[in-house]
Amino acid sequence: MLFRASAKTVAVMALDGSLFLHLTEQFVHLHGYRPGTSEVRSWERSIPVLAAALNDAGLGDVEVMLEYALPLNSKRADVVLAGVHPVTGEPSYVVVELKQWSQVLPHEDDPTLCHVERYSHPVLNPVEQVRRYCDYLVNFNGAVAEHGHRISGVAFLHNATEFDVAGLRDIECDGRGLLFTGQRRGEFLDHLRSRLSDERSGARAADELLSGATVPSKQLMAVAAEEVRERQQFVLLDEQQVAYRMVLNAVERAKRADRKEVVIVTGGPGTGKSVIALQLLGELYRRGVAAVHATGSQSFTKTMRKVAGSRKREVQDLFKYFNSFMTTEKNSLDALICDEAHRIRETSANRYTRAALRTGRAQIDELIDVARVPVFFLDEHQVVRPGEMGTVDDIRAAAARRDIVCRVVPLDSQFRCGGSDAYLRWVVRLLGLEPGGPVVWEPDDRMQLLLAESPEELEAFLDARRAEKYGARMSAGYCWRWSPEPKPGDPLPLDVVIGGWARPWNLRGDRSVSGAPPSALWATDPAGFGQIGCVYTAQGFEYDWSGVIIGPDLVWRGDRWITDRTASKDPVFKKSTSDADVDRLIRNTYKVLLTRGMVGTIVYSTDPETRDKLRELVSGRSESRPAAFEEPLQRR
Repeated sequence: MLFRASAKTVAVMALDGSLFLHLTEQFVHLHGYRPGTSEVRSWERSIPVLAAALNDAGLGDVEVMLEYALPLNSKRADVVLAGVHPVTGEPSYVVVELKQWSQVLPHEDDPTLCHVERYSHPVLNPVEQVRRYCDYLVNFNGAVAEHGHRISGVAFLHNATEFDVAGLRDIECDGRGLLFTGQRRGEFLDHLRSRLSDERSGARAADELLSGATVPSKQLMAVAAEEVRERQQFVLLDEQQVAYRMVLNAVERAKRADRKEVVIVTGGPGTGKSVIALQLLGELYRRGVAAVHATGSQSFTKTMRKVAGSRKREVQDLFKYFNSFMTTEKNSLDALICDEAHRIRETSANRYTRAALRTGRAQIDELIDVARVPVFFLDEHQVVRPGEMGTVDDIRAAAARRDIVCRVVPLDSQFRCGGSDAYLRWVVRLLGLEPGGPVVWEPDDRMQLLLAESPEELEAFLDARRAEKYGARMSAGYCWRWSPEPKPGDPLPLDVVIGGWARPWNLRGDRSVSGAPPSALWATDPAGFGQIGCVYTAQGFEYDWSGVIIGPDLVWRGDRWITDRTASKDPVFKKSTSDADVDRLIRNTYKVLLTRGMVGTIVYSTDPETRDKLRELVSGRSESRPAAFEEPLQRR
């Protein structure tokens, strides 16, 4: 929040200009840079209009909170008004989204979107925008979690006439999403008076909202428990059930003894880490335990939101990122489930982080501090970026510095790669991630491993498997330049070029382009076939058949692998990244790519000598369709 005062004070400061100087100074203090010209202009043009409306309605004692930050989120509501309800006498809050728009066109297919001339892309209908802000506050602010009726929302388009924005009303309006224009200012004043008393100060109500605990509401947890239960019917086996019970027991102990515990669950690809994480989430919610799921992967988090919250939008907000807890109070959660914890960074700060939060505090420390029982699911061989430091030793050391008990649960059995432990051992031996050197692949009845002599052969084989109703994806090492995202309707740039064969990388952004799915859905949307996935979009996912292109960044020479950092186009490798780190990360990258397949993997290397070595180790060729696939296999 940038500023808080009564409506009377806001009006006076807006009139003499001191308000905008104060907002700018506070913005610089919090963010470390000056607000943009358009943002300052919006303050200067919209806030005085709202302040005048409040005072004309006789609501000068209502408390005005400007640029109110939503909990566990980088989003800010333009204004939150705090007061007392004129009928019930309870605290009452109105979230206000201010727009200077004078003309808005509805989106032709979706009433929750609209078009504004200044933007080249669709934007969210402000009615939907403010409704979501209200719902989010109810879900995560303890002051209103059990009192959802206390909060309402309005979009105030003070420059617009009814004719100019008629299309915005196609969306269903309710108490948390109402629309008012400058033409109907009188109705806006009436609505404010219906929610806020003109006889009592709103200062205490504002205090209550600002001091509300940041936890998921009981209602939200109940909804999430139902969603996870309905969508995730998994049977946990052996050490999976052990890990599950150990976390639940740790949560109970922490509550009884008022003492923190850390639990680390380790396991390779497909050992069920994410399955356990979701099962835990559902069970903790059913028990009324305040818990949040977090990862360091945008693709993985968005997919979890889609899996567990596709029917209940509010459930999606329970899936966070590792950098969401920089300002969250210690022990505000009972449990924090950190999935893909090998992607924990040194610090949560990035170039967008405001200066006040650039403390250098370790991300591991933030994650441990925020919950009574932080749980880390990780695979140390999946560290693929410089600065990722989610290892057992790092987490143990952070716990030890705080004198916190730390328990480690290993997972051995795995359900990806056809359940073939032999294949996983073959991959880590191949890449030198475990001692002993590469060994010849001895086919088992669980996992198919084949070689392709060209990218055309690899793609044709996978396409044939898709015709048999299997899922398939192609991925590659980051050895080709990644062009900027094309404009809608334009073809995807063919960046991955091998001889006369060329295919595009998967999309980077959050929207579909030319039929290709957004980045986060590449691994799960059937339209992802045809684009080449990179490690950052493949990590954490699985598909029936995996086609892997080993690029020139990893080649076999003589009796060993050579990693060539000059062949990598990955921008995360800086000059300061040591050769040893680059070597380890490239090998880990191919370990991730080679362990995505559930039924089989087909491999192609761009390097002739490397292909020769792979032929020594693998006898299977893509032309010989394996007998095991005469009938479709039941998917695990």
